[in-house]
Amino acid sequence: MGRVIAAGVALGLCAILLGAPPASAEDGRLDLAVTLDDRPITNATVTVDPAKQLELTVTASNSGGTTVRVRSVRVSGVALALTFFAYDTTAPFEVPAHSRVTRIFVLDMADLSGQAIGLLPSSVELLDAQRVTLGEVSTVADIRGSFWSVYGAFGLAMLVLTVLAWLTALLALARHRLPANRWRRGLRFLPAGFGTGLVAVVSLSVLRLVPPEPAIEIPVVLGAAVIAFLLGYLTPHPTPAPVDAETVRFPDSTTEFNR
Repeated sequence: MGRVIAAGVALGLCAILLGAPPASAEDGRLDLAVTLDDRPITNATVTVDPAKQLELTVTASNSGGTTVRVRSVRVSGVALALTFFAYDTTAPFEVPAHSRVTRIFVLDMADLSGQAIGLLPSSVELLDAQRVTLGEVSTVADIRGSFWSVYGAFGLAMLVLTVLAWLTALLALARHRLPANRWRRGLRFLPAGFGTGLVAVVSLSVLRLVPPEPAIEIPVVLGAAVIAFLLGYLTPHPTPAPVDAETVRFPDSTTEFNR
């Protein structure tokens, strides 16, 4: 059970450290200006209500010397390096060299209610026929989705695993079953720390307090992991269980002498 809990809790950390999306080699070919319902999204928090259609206006500027062909626009949201929603709309158009083109897209995001909730780092990208990113604008979306969405269920699952990890570690401490080595005792508490950090990041996002951006989520998760490790490292040395002494009785010996 302990190994299963550790694997589940550590999965979120691996996603943070190893799951960052690769940068596109064509990134930056187009400069974008994007508005959502006539509100600029760059360096802003935009409210997304899945029950309403959204009007997305994209202005693409081409400062290069060749025509850029756009095939589709993608709207996506990422947390803990995991993509929780992505909508692609195919609408081919061209942006001639040294020119600017504006396109308006009407997005029906009704399914978003079951995919995410709270603050999520999001982006609007223009893609070519090979799905290469031609230009991108980042923002923070305040998604008015369901608590039982994929993102909400992910946070609830991490909460359950974290509680189990703490119970496992604390029960081992109470029963004097922790390893005698301090470093191994610290490692026993480490999954619980990782889980605590992940739960904190998701909770702050769902409560619409802080979006789970790398500059925030990584220090929070690693900080909670370090604190948990130190708690395990500083726990008292486990006292060995008392061993009942066995009473050894030797039978009386009778020596007979022949007369």
